[in-house]
Amino acid sequence: MAGPKLKTVTRTQGNNKAFKDGTVKPKTFEPEFVEVDPLIAAFRRMVRGNEFDICEMAITTYICAKEFGKPMIAVPVPLVRAFHHGAILVNTKAGIGTAKDLEGKKVGVNRGFTVTTGVWVRGVLQQEHGVDLSKINWVLSGDEHVAEWQRPANVVPIEPGKKMEDMLTSGELVAAIGLDVKSPDVQPLIPNALQAGLKALRERGHYPINHLVVIKDELIAKHPDLAADVFNAFAESKRLYVERLKAGKIDKPTDFDDMHKRVMEITGEPLPYGIEPNRKVIEELIGHALTQGIITKRVTVDELFAPSTRGLTG
Repeated sequence: MAGPKLKTVTRTQGNNKAFKDGTVKPKTFEPEFVEVDPLIAAFRRMVRGNEFDICEMAITTYICAKEFGKPMIAVPVPLVRAFHHGAILVNTKAGIGTAKDLEGKKVGVNRGFTVTTGVWVRGVLQQEHGVDLSKINWVLSGDEHVAEWQRPANVVPIEPGKKMEDMLTSGELVAAIGLDVKSPDVQPLIPNALQAGLKALRERGHYPINHLVVIKDELIAKHPDLAADVFNAFAESKRLYVERLKAGKIDKPTDFDDMHKRVMEITGEPLPYGIEPNRKVIEELIGHALTQGIITKRVTVDELFAPSTRGLTG
């Protein structure tokens, strides 16, 4: 294998399995895979310590990190996508009849405010349900990956000693994003969540990106062909996965596999890679990041990605 060994973090899943198991081999480097569990710990280690050479990264964490000059650049391979309509739970005894009723109330957010799922959920509340996000008091259970980020005035940390799950089930929080709570008094705010997500896909191309891949700036400077090689390796791995998905040859399909099939029925391609097939949804996310105070100045889609990958699709 020509080229350097590069510490690479990406969680094994259908669309990158062939890259992880060596079926797909890059041309310019040898990946030295590092397993980080939970994966979110790798995001933090990357934005705070630039610890890995190539790293799967939550897209909103990356956009926030770029505003603070973190030395990394992305390649447009959306490894993880999901619909988030079902990620906000509500206490059924809190008097929340519609999403608008959240205004003036306290709503929990699991982990940090800049967590990508939370950004997409708040975007759904605003776009599809007319919620004024500035009228909600957001309560966080953790801190942010990007330590320099400053919270808006209506975003506060959880009180010491309290657990968000308990606050939701007691009604102290009327709703919360990103929790898994089993209680007769807790249910999704938006019913039939997957159907709502697929409807948004059909009507406005809404297909949220959660994770992409970043590379250290210093490596891009040393190895001009690296970014395109990383893109091509992930794209070829994804192509092999989609072939198996279309042929019904996925062993023990996951919920993500099933979702990809549903998306494929609508769009024909469950995981498009490249800037152009994803420009609209990335622009949507940048808009949410601005509205929600994740970033303070608008960025263009193209400047988020390595120049050598801007014309690539896969």
